[in-house]
Amino acid sequence: MSAPSLAISGLPPLSLYVHVPWCVRKCPYCDFNSHGVGRGAELPETAYLAALIADLEADLPLAAGRELVSIFIGGGTPSLMSAGFYEQLLQAVASRLALAADIEITLEANPGTLERGRFAGYRAAGINRLSLGVQSFQNAQLAALGRIHDGDDAVVAVEQARQAGFDNLNLDLMHGLPEQTPALALADLDQALSLSPTHLSWYQLTVEPNTEFHSRPPRLPEEEALWDIQDRGHERLQAAGLVRYEISAYARPGRGSRHNLNYWRFGDYLGIGAGAHGKLSMPGSDGLEIERRWKSRLPEAYLRRVNDPRGFVAGRQAIEAQELPLEFAMNALRLVDGVALSTWQAHTGRGWQALRSRLGAARKKGLLVEDAERLRASPQGLLFLNELLALIDDE
Repeated sequence: MSAPSLAISGLPPLSLYVHVPWCVRKCPYCDFNSHGVGRGAELPETAYLAALIADLEADLPLAAGRELVSIFIGGGTPSLMSAGFYEQLLQAVASRLALAADIEITLEANPGTLERGRFAGYRAAGINRLSLGVQSFQNAQLAALGRIHDGDDAVVAVEQARQAGFDNLNLDLMHGLPEQTPALALADLDQALSLSPTHLSWYQLTVEPNTEFHSRPPRLPEEEALWDIQDRGHERLQAAGLVRYEISAYARPGRGSRHNLNYWRFGDYLGIGAGAHGKLSMPGSDGLEIERRWKSRLPEAYLRRVNDPRGFVAGRQAIEAQELPLEFAMNALRLVDGVALSTWQAHTGRGWQALRSRLGAARKKGLLVEDAERLRASPQGLLFLNELLALIDDE
């Protein structure tokens, strides 16, 4: 079945997502496509690099004539791979696709997997943004989360990253952790701020299906404590000069994640690697056709696809025309600034005037900001985004 056509002039920006599926140990809260291999395991770097390049080659027709604005390498634990692996991968990408002059290239790293000197190798390979999965600086909370590093490891990792020349640094930090008090959550935040990151992803732990925490739920803070953490944490972040630009993302001016911003603005992205997802807009007879696609999930199965005539794609799905308003809104409304109403029709194929009654209902509930030019969630709307989306849904 072909994807729906939309009367949209021009293609959105294009990013590349690279998935590395292995980690030392699967965390009990993690629902990502990650596979624990234990410490010291020898990973199939050469075979996986060849598979990634073959996967990219197969996707090149989807990116003809377009340049990449960002590359994000996620996992799993990408820092299990060597600097040489990324040097070869990025050279392969650059030889096949045009790169924006100021392209952002991010690598996720686990403080518990980093050997001294590896940061310098990553930086020399061309990676210019680092995202450290700290989650907490409190050893008791890190143990409860199944992390393989301690608080001191996280601090040392930040210091080593800076010494290696990384001046664009994100810290991932969670709150609402097992047995965590507001005081401990805010102490984590203060410790993170003392390290002066350019970006902070600060989000509440949620228990997802198909995780160990879902089958054996930990004792989490009560709702009143969670609200206290949220309110006081936002105040601290604002006072420290970090601007909230997305539900759980804060950055210094000009340091928002370009890759994530492209997601939220409904941009396109190629996805390569085991279980990687992509979203592509392609010229059709009457406009653009939009499709989501995903790759074979299990690492062993993905590696076997190198010689499979079916290629690496495990599934694909057209975004139907009636789905576009919700698809677009559920991304754009994560942004604190929302989206200009004038772009609604361009992205959804629907006139925004049809939204008026729904917008009125959402504003009455305090979920939208009173703004005649933009569709923008209020602070309450950001907290209750699903309720807001239900009101805006075009069906």
